[in-house]
Amino acid sequence: MPHSYALKGIAAATLLACALPATVSAAGYQQPPANILKVMRAPSLPGPSLSPAKDKMLLVAWQEYPSIERVAAPYLKLAGTRVETANRSKHDTPGGYGIAPCAESLKLVTVPGGKETSIALPAGACPDAPIWSADGKRFAFANTTKDAVEVWVGDAASGKISKIPGIRLNPMLNDELQWMPDQKTLLVKAVPAKLGPVPAKQSAPEGPNVQEADGEKGQSSTYETRDTLSSPHDEALFDYYGASQLTLVDVASGKSTPLGKPAIYDAVGPAPDGKHLLISAVAKPYSYVTTYERFPHQVQVWDISKPANIVVRPIASLPLADRVPVHGEPLGPRDFFWRSTDPATLLWAEALDGGDWQNTAPARDKVMLLKAPFTGKPVEVLRTAQRFAGIDWTERADTALLSEVDLNKHWRQTRVVNLDDAKQPAKLLWDMAYDNRYADPGSPVHRTLANGERVIQLDGDSIYLSGAGASKLGNRPFLDKLNLKTGASQRLFRSDKSAYERFIALSGKDAGSFLTWRQTPTEAPNAFLRKLGAPVSAEPGEAAFETSQTAVTHIVDPTPELRQIKKQLVKYKRADGLDLSFTLYTPPGYKEGTRIPAILNAYPLDYADASSAGQISGSQQTFTRLYQYKYLLLAGYAIIDQASFPVVGDPKAAYDSYLDQLKMDAEAAVGEAVKLGVVDPDRVAVTGHSHGALMTANLLAHTDLFRAGAATSGSYNKTLTPFGFQSERRSVWEAPDVYRKVSTFFYADKLKNPILIVHGTDDANPGTTPLQASKFYEAIRGNGGTTRLVMLPHEPHWYAARESNEQLVYEMLNWFDKYVKNAPPRAQKTAQAVQGAAQQQ
Repeated sequence: MPHSYALKGIAAATLLACALPATVSAAGYQQPPANILKVMRAPSLPGPSLSPAKDKMLLVAWQEYPSIERVAAPYLKLAGTRVETANRSKHDTPGGYGIAPCAESLKLVTVPGGKETSIALPAGACPDAPIWSADGKRFAFANTTKDAVEVWVGDAASGKISKIPGIRLNPMLNDELQWMPDQKTLLVKAVPAKLGPVPAKQSAPEGPNVQEADGEKGQSSTYETRDTLSSPHDEALFDYYGASQLTLVDVASGKSTPLGKPAIYDAVGPAPDGKHLLISAVAKPYSYVTTYERFPHQVQVWDISKPANIVVRPIASLPLADRVPVHGEPLGPRDFFWRSTDPATLLWAEALDGGDWQNTAPARDKVMLLKAPFTGKPVEVLRTAQRFAGIDWTERADTALLSEVDLNKHWRQTRVVNLDDAKQPAKLLWDMAYDNRYADPGSPVHRTLANGERVIQLDGDSIYLSGAGASKLGNRPFLDKLNLKTGASQRLFRSDKSAYERFIALSGKDAGSFLTWRQTPTEAPNAFLRKLGAPVSAEPGEAAFETSQTAVTHIVDPTPELRQIKKQLVKYKRADGLDLSFTLYTPPGYKEGTRIPAILNAYPLDYADASSAGQISGSQQTFTRLYQYKYLLLAGYAIIDQASFPVVGDPKAAYDSYLDQLKMDAEAAVGEAVKLGVVDPDRVAVTGHSHGALMTANLLAHTDLFRAGAATSGSYNKTLTPFGFQSERRSVWEAPDVYRKVSTFFYADKLKNPILIVHGTDDANPGTTPLQASKFYEAIRGNGGTTRLVMLPHEPHWYAARESNEQLVYEMLNWFDKYVKNAPPRAQKTAQAVQGAAQQQ
């Protein structure tokens, strides 16, 4: 179609800024135009961390983009972990998807008065998330420096912080910093004092690295093969960097008391009585095919009432678990946890179905219990028909919530149970598809006990529930009161339709007053104190009480130029009648009725049934902020954002129809955007990240809806993840045609529309190894396609560095300007076909 729809109505200032040439930094990274760069470098917005005492709040502003120097810090890949050698910090988040962020500012706020006290952080500080003591008098945080991870403690009354001397944390395997039940002592994993030098690598190999299979199945999920060990030297490094010394630290005096000997501890947790510790330590032999979570483990309970004479009680000796069925569970005890309402009672789950979801069994799991002094035999307290998913304790010992999930049906059940009375039958509370967002009852509201344990807060026989409040209008968070005996529910609060306001916490013993976090598209997020007023007549689902509100914080808008961006929720149907939606963003200065170039972004999600697939998620009432592709709004593009791309079907075979559903999803979204009169059907681009990148490539290969695409951190050849992907559980040998059909790599000769491929060179996600990007690029290039490969140095699955993100926006803008916004008109036949597809929606 000819470009008869001119780009009109965009503010002159915006057009001028977009026309400015991109600048090049001295390091060789490119940057987008100045108007976009200004927004990218604006201060970040803080989020709330409320004290358990409810009288103070920390506002924590996280660094948006660290420097490439930090992202490029040398690190080791050891059995599913990434540890920086200079300071032993974790190089990325626990899932391996991005660099762990630093807090760039901390402010202490009184509640409800709102008085702010800025906390003076040391120069160059990189604080982790603060953790409050249960009494609200102190907070502690880890601080990463060039050569150590330190422990700092803050005073909630004054806001003054101080460093605990002589302690270097070892966060490699988590649980490195936590309050003991006395709330005066910290339990830390410290770097052992006498480790000696780092194990040296031999100049010549000592011999071959050997692995052997003995004829039994040894499948490992793609996500269990991240950064595995590969040599005896790797094993020695894992021993060296994984070792930690458990230590008690008195925060008042700074005195340190070591507990036991150094070992490779992963899970560590104090019992409510403060006298016992649950300890899980990694043991040998190690595996080269899976991560440390599947290594042998010794699980023990320590009695530390006399630190100089610790009593050790063995609980379980778990063998190497490198043959666990994909999406299954290992045999033997797992998921150990303390009972919150007892001084020292330990529980855990054990599989009864071989740990394999494909097996039929009358019960999948049993839950075992063992009380102090841990010398007797464990007692079975209950069985679950489906997979055990946890117990949530209330304040009352005779009432807890038991959850279980059916992964085959995407189903969950929650029951009210009394573990102390086997004769009392469990009462079914919720029985529903976990994909059904509209029916989600929310999560129980907790309170923190004096010993630090978190329990569900009770009001007589009732509990409070806070939820996202998904609806046909988008998310409207709520607060409910539910009577566990009668099942009667009362809606106390629901976010207004013109705002997005979520519950933070009750401010007292009941819901008479509570704190929320409120925002609108034009108002920055802030904390408010709400008080319940008189009952009102309300429609079903709406609040049954009036509420008053008082602002607690006064955060200002760091990017007022973005308030000109408009967004709207758009609902429509797929060709088969399935309800879908997207959020349509229009750029600053957009004139209604003008057709402009657009970018569609989506991420396909798997659903077991169609009734949940079409439900709307997210909210159009959130404070508008930009990231990645959304920055192109400032260059005159419309954004078709978070378009519904459901893949519906039995989880055992959903991907048999993946490609057909993908095309239906895209045709419906583009068609609706065109019908609105905003989008030029001849100038539409598509972009997606990870599984969305595969979607992007497939849509360019199998449809003519898009002029070009940008795929970031994708997986384009699923035969390289042979034991499953997303919810696909069949192996490539069980469903070879499915793996080939969903893999755009095998259709590279059909991919004629331009595709920008971006990937991080240190992507830790096994399903999206950097090899996926380079081989896909080679396949397209070799078949005469138009493509560009951008490998971002040192970046993980989600790009972290400021320089990398600026490069990404620069690349997308140039690519889409060339191949979408300023592309020559398409052949008449192709244009008519696209227009026809749009008109059919």
